Amino acid sequence: MGGLFGVASKNDCVTDLFFGTDYHSHLGTSRGGLTIWNGTGFSRSIHNIENTQFRTKFECELPGLSGNIGVGCISDNEAQPLSIFSHHGNYAITTVGRINNIKELVSKVFEKHYLHFSEMSKGEINPTEVVAALIDQESSIKDGIRKSQEAIDGSCSMLLLTSKGIYAARDLYGRTPLIIGEKDGAFCVASESCAFPNLGYKTKYELGPGEIVFLTPDGIEKISPPGNKMRVCSFLWVYYGYPSSSYEGMNVEIMRYRNGAALAQNDNVEVDLVAGVPDSGIAHAIGYSNESRVPFGRPFIKYTPTWARSFMPQDQEMRNLVARMKLIPIPELVQGKRVLFCDDSIVRGTQLRETAELLYNCNAKEVHMRSACPPLLYGCKYLNFSRSRSEMDLAARQAIVELEGSEPPSLDEYCDSSTEKHNCMVDCIRKRLNLTTLKYQTLEDMIDAIGLPEDKVCTYCWNGKE
Repeated sequence: MGGLFGVASKNDCVTDLFFGTDYHSHLGTSRGGLTIWNGTGFSRSIHNIENTQFRTKFECELPGLSGNIGVGCISDNEAQPLSIFSHHGNYAITTVGRINNIKELVSKVFEKHYLHFSEMSKGEINPTEVVAALIDQESSIKDGIRKSQEAIDGSCSMLLLTSKGIYAARDLYGRTPLIIGEKDGAFCVASESCAFPNLGYKTKYELGPGEIVFLTPDGIEKISPPGNKMRVCSFLWVYYGYPSSSYEGMNVEIMRYRNGAALAQNDNVEVDLVAGVPDSGIAHAIGYSNESRVPFGRPFIKYTPTWARSFMPQDQEMRNLVARMKLIPIPELVQGKRVLFCDDSIVRGTQLRETAELLYNCNAKEVHMRSACPPLLYGCKYLNFSRSRSEMDLAARQAIVELEGSEPPSLDEYCDSSTEKHNCMVDCIRKRLNLTTLKYQTLEDMIDAIGLPEDKVCTYCWNGKE
């Protein structure tokens, strides 16, 4: 996925930039970077954070950094921000999103006699460098950003740092957020508003889809207006958004309470304990517990000091090991009990089967699972939030093939929670995960819990509708 943070201040911005970027660490697993305008040029630092925390790599460099304008990023893949020298002058750029047509864009850039691109470690071209090349084809930065937004198949939000300020541009359909904060003498822009409170910022403005603004220590200049169509990612609230963040005025934690409550309202199972899979499943479980009046408990505790997030390793076997090792059970809480646990989603299902086995090994009498979103039937085309290499990695798609014998021409009936085919798919997944019962949240109740009109949120991974 990835996250962005930028500061334009009348005073030194290094501390705000460091902590503001660090508050996005839950969004990326590969690289962290900072770039600061120091009055005469750019000071830039990029580190690998695959096996360590962002702040441990950067805090020793802070005494040597100074400047009043800067941008930072947490990236799931490429090294950034990039420093660029072009006819627009010197600038630094960092992006979040996904570019599906990168080969086509590179070919078009080469047709205009662009000389070369740098190669990343896996032989791929850095997407942020491609965005910079698109911007540099135009006569102004504003026109360049607009052209790149329109040319990209996927999504791309970006921060572009100059000696005067920061261009902030939200992707064309607003799939990822960009939010501006304000305090005395400074403005900031962030993917996650959770970065604001402890740094003294208050939410000032949220960019609309495709909108471009220019941030300086003195204020916000609107460069290009927002578009009319927005499809913000629903998974922000369900899974990867931080609990204290809000997008489009809707808080993540509150949405999860409402979502869990809706799960309980549509359930009639008799259980003794409700639990959440750490971390993002916990709030959904609290909502379920509050609504059902069934006690909330923590039958497994996440050990965070050393174990990284389970989706980090590329190897599935290693992901399963990390997922298993980081959850420490408390057998006394579940022995002989009927346990219902909530999780944000079921992707491949392998880790949930491990969790169910963990509870059974602690002598749980029954293990019930409730997913906070509908079955995932399509891989995301717009953001890199999943490590799935194929849609056939998805538990729901595997179940469909098992039931049908092959991929059906249409998945519409499986998307509809009222159909028999949907119910058969869910039961197939339940058996594979060795669960007593399994239920998914309906798309309608999930959207209601978010609190935005359905046509404002992206639901592609659940129903294939763009």
